[in-house]
Amino acid sequence: MKLKLIYPKWPKLSRQTEFHLPPHGPVCFAATVPDDVEISFYDENVQDINFDEKADLVAISAMLTCQIPRGWEIADKFRARGVPVIFGGIGTQLHYEETLQHADSVFLGEAEGRFGDVLDDLRNHRLKKVYDYMRNFPDIQLVGPARRSILDRDRYNYRGVQMVDLIHASRGCRFNCFPCCTPFLGGRKFRPRDIDAVLEEIAGIDNNRLFFVDNSMAQDDAWEKELFKALIPLKKKWISHPIKDDDEILDLAAEAGCWYVYQAIFDTSDHIRSKVKRLQERGIGVEGTIILGMDDHDEDSIKRLVDFLLEIKLDLAEFTILTPFPHTPIRKSLIEEKRILHDDWLRYTGGDVVFQPAQMSPDTLQKLYHYAWDTFYGESQNVKMAKLFLQVIEKEKADGTYRRTSLRRRARKSTELVKP
Repeated sequence: MKLKLIYPKWPKLSRQTEFHLPPHGPVCFAATVPDDVEISFYDENVQDINFDEKADLVAISAMLTCQIPRGWEIADKFRARGVPVIFGGIGTQLHYEETLQHADSVFLGEAEGRFGDVLDDLRNHRLKKVYDYMRNFPDIQLVGPARRSILDRDRYNYRGVQMVDLIHASRGCRFNCFPCCTPFLGGRKFRPRDIDAVLEEIAGIDNNRLFFVDNSMAQDDAWEKELFKALIPLKKKWISHPIKDDDEILDLAAEAGCWYVYQAIFDTSDHIRSKVKRLQERGIGVEGTIILGMDDHDEDSIKRLVDFLLEIKLDLAEFTILTPFPHTPIRKSLIEEKRILHDDWLRYTGGDVVFQPAQMSPDTLQKLYHYAWDTFYGESQNVKMAKLFLQVIEKEKADGTYRRTSLRRRARKSTELVKP
C-alpha cells in the first residue's frame, strides 16, 4: 500500500520573516503508520505536490485554521481522480464538520495504536466516515520517536542556517487560557512522556538545535527539573514555550542548553519586566508573543506596550491580532456579543482583524498591528534573528558541539546578516 501524506501551505504573517521549520504533526503521525506502508511526504510550504503520483490513500495533515481551506482544495483534486482522502491533525479537529464535505474520512484525536485499524478498513472497503478518538487519549507510553526520515532535510534552513527540529516531551495542558484551543484538543490533564523515551528520541535526531513544542514546560516542577537535569549531558541547544519562573528551574534550564523561550507578554507590569530580565541574565533569549486587540486595549495602550518591549530590550517579538478560533472561550464570548465579522478561515491567520474590537474600529486595530511590527523592528528583523543564531553558535563553540552539528558556511552566512 502507498500512502501520500500532505501538509498544505498557508498564508504567512505579512510582517514576519518567512522561514520554514520541519513540521511536527506529520512526522508524529507517520510514526503510527505500519512499516509495510510506503509513505511519500509533501510539505507544500517548501515543495510542489505531485498530483499525478499514484497512491492508495492521501492523508492530509492540517495544523492551522488558515491551512484547512487549502487542504480542502487539495482533497477535492485527488478525490476527482478517484483517490480516497483522509484528514487528520488539530486543524481538522477544529473544522471536522466542514471537512467531511471534502473527505472520504476524518480522523479525530491522537493516532498512536489506532491508524493500523484505519488501513485495515480501507483494504476491506469499509472505511468509516469518522474515526473519533477526541476524548479517548492513547497511553502516553505508546508515543515513540517521530518518523523524521520522511523529511527532505535540505529544505529546512534559513540562509544556510539549519533550523531547529521539533520534539515534544508531553501532551495536554492543565491551564485554560482564553484564546487557546488546547483544552478542547489535548485535554486539561498534563500527560508527560517517559523522560528516557524523550532522551532516546533526541539521541536519534541529527541536529544540535531543538524546539520543545509542549504547550508549556511549567506544568509540574518535579518533572521539569528532572527533564532539564537529564538534558544537561546532551549539550543540545533548545527553544521552548514558557518555563517556570523559579531560580532553580531557570538555572537548570540555562545549564541544560535553553537557547530562548516564547513568553506571552500581556501587559507592562514589573512582573513581566522581571521575568524577561531573569531569563536574559542567564543567557536565555526571549521571544515575546503579544496579542493585540484585547478588550482593555486602546490605541495608547498598544503603543505603550510596544515602547515597553523596546525598553526591556526584548530579543524578538511576534505580534498577532486576537483571533477567535473555533472551540476557544473567546470565540464563544464574541459570538454571544455578535462581534465576529466573518468566518473566512483563510484570514484567520493572527494577522487580520476578524472581529469587532471593544475600543476601536477594525481598521484602526489593523493599522496598530502594522505599527507594532514596524516600530519594534526598526532594527531589521533579519538582524535580530541573526543575533540569536550567532548566540547559539557561540554556545555550541563553547561546549565543543559546533563542528559536529554545523557547517562553517552557516556561521559565515549568519555573520553576514549582521554586517551593516
